[in-house]
Amino acid sequence: MRKARFTEDQRVRILCEADTTPVAQVAKQHGLSEQTIDVWRKRYGKLEAADVKELRALHENARLKQLLAERDRAIEVM
Repeated sequence: MRKARFTEDQRVRILCEADTTPVAQVAKQHGLSEQTIDVWRKRYGKLEAADVKELRALHENARLKQLLAERDRAIEVM
């Protein structure tokens, strides 16, 4: 899997910066396309950096629950 160029915290900071300055200028400054900033805005909205960490923890928790359920099903089949 490809490693992301920017962390979630950096993405949130870039989005905050794009709120105050023109999106085209921010995109050029960080080497991004304007479409990428729009996609990030859809995903992260008006979240703060702490909120993004919490969201990531929730996704991780859901993934672990699914792995546990799959393991339980495999044990039942045996």
